[in-house]
Amino acid sequence: MMFDTLQQAISFYENYARVSGFDTRLYSTKKRKSDGKISLKYCVCNKEGLRETPRLHADCKKKRPITKMGCKARITLKLINGQDNYVIFSIHEGHIHPLTTPNSAHHTKQSRNLTLAHKKYIMDNSRANIRATKSYRLMKEHVGGYQNMEASVIDFKNFTRDIRKHIRGKERF
Repeated sequence: MMFDTLQQAISFYENYARVSGFDTRLYSTKKRKSDGKISLKYCVCNKEGLRETPRLHADCKKKRPITKMGCKARITLKLINGQDNYVIFSIHEGHIHPLTTPNSAHHTKQSRNLTLAHKKYIMDNSRANIRATKSYRLMKEHVGGYQNMEASVIDFKNFTRDIRKHIRGKERF
């Protein structure tokens, strides 16, 4: 397949991954010396690579789970010489881990996002002294269940934390 821009190619692979049941991340980039354009880009499964010991979270010293399993699934995007188009140069589809089911695919990191409506809802509830977790549960009831939620409770908490950090010392929102 040929793509006009690198971002279109990456979006294509991310959409493919979402439908297939895995998350992706950008891995490595090689640039041409002559003009600095990206000549090769690797997009990999988020479980690619290995980590020998669990990392500690910087703030609370909790052990994070090991999510990297050595999965080899990846796509290589290459810039076509003489053109500004990218082509899928190679693809490896073999996963060594179970993929998410369609029922749980909405929980993958790339499928979750806070919309403007979510953010406004969280802020309005915060003004009424309703915390992020309770806001999440109320939103779940409004949309008809967890399967219809586009974000996780952690996303709600993180947004609340970021807002509090931003307005620290200022008037409460």
